[in-house]
Amino acid sequence: MIQKLENLEKKIKITFKSRDLLTNVFIHRSYLNEHKNFRLPSNERLEFLGDSVLSLITSVYLFKHFPYLEEGDYTEIKSAVVKTDSLAESSKALGLNEYLFISKGEEKSQGRVNKNILADSFEALIGAIFLDTSFEKAYQFVCRFLFRDKLDYLVKNKEYLSPKSRLQEIIQGRFKAIPQYKVLKQTGPEHKRIFEVGVFFRGKKLGIGIAPSKKEAEEEAAKKSFENLGIL
Repeated sequence: MIQKLENLEKKIKITFKSRDLLTNVFIHRSYLNEHKNFRLPSNERLEFLGDSVLSLITSVYLFKHFPYLEEGDYTEIKSAVVKTDSLAESSKALGLNEYLFISKGEEKSQGRVNKNILADSFEALIGAIFLDTSFEKAYQFVCRFLFRDKLDYLVKNKEYLSPKSRLQEIIQGRFKAIPQYKVLKQTGPEHKRIFEVGVFFRGKKLGIGIAPSKKEAEEEAAKKSFENLGIL
């Protein structure tokens, strides 16, 4: 394991003063269920810290590089770039799944490719870098292994916008008006409602979304509407 961790340190160009801290990044709670006397805790506290550090890093990066954006844009960009899928993708690219300490059950159920476990280990690594070295080192790590060209591309192409926001921007830009959303149907018991929502513009139905919440159904309807924009 020591050799493996040294390979990781070379890859990220950071040498840890505390080998235990680096090892702790990869201790999934399931492993401790089978190894009660293991000397290190799970990576959950490190993941919690890393999540906060990552949020600050993202805010600082956006503030420095995109001063022309609004606060609302920053919020949407942060949500898009630090979501589980992005973190898991970066974690996998670094091969962090190779270092995980997981239970036999998690191993059998393909825990090493579980997006949540991969994303958590990436955030735990950010937390560990912050504690062992500095905020600046953590900042450089995130820029290199999470942002790279991804964040700049996301902002340039406005891909951080939700489908609903993108649809509104397109229609507003063309027609100086906004689309309307209507609940077409509600089914299921009170505690398990299913909403069917349609998005309309100038009497034309652009798309329909079905989801467990009105908000999700609106987003789904907006997503479906892009292929029908030609009818406007």
